[in-house]
Amino acid sequence: MAKRNNEHISISDALKEFVETNKLEKGLNKVNVADAWAELMGNGVNNYTKAINLERDTLYVQLNSSVLREELGYGRQKIIDMLNEALGKEIIKKLILR
Repeated sequence: MAKRNNEHISISDALKEFVETNKLEKGLNKVNVADAWAELMGNGVNNYTKAINLERDTLYVQLNSSVLREELGYGRQKIIDMLNEALGKEIIKKLILR
């Protein structure tokens, strides 16, 4: 059982410490990336999105529409930059559209 500190710390600091000690950051990043994709891309793209998977620093997005896949491929770097900005840190370095 973890020992208690008598110091007063903020909830955000306590949560950060909890995430770090339990190594939950990778899982949280996966959830945050999926949420950021849904928010930034809007309903038009989300209707054609089948699956979103983050592995290491690569984001894999599976789409139903080959036309949409081609269109999004032209703005690949812009999408990566937008997602990283929304997440507040550089998590994604490569985007693969399937």
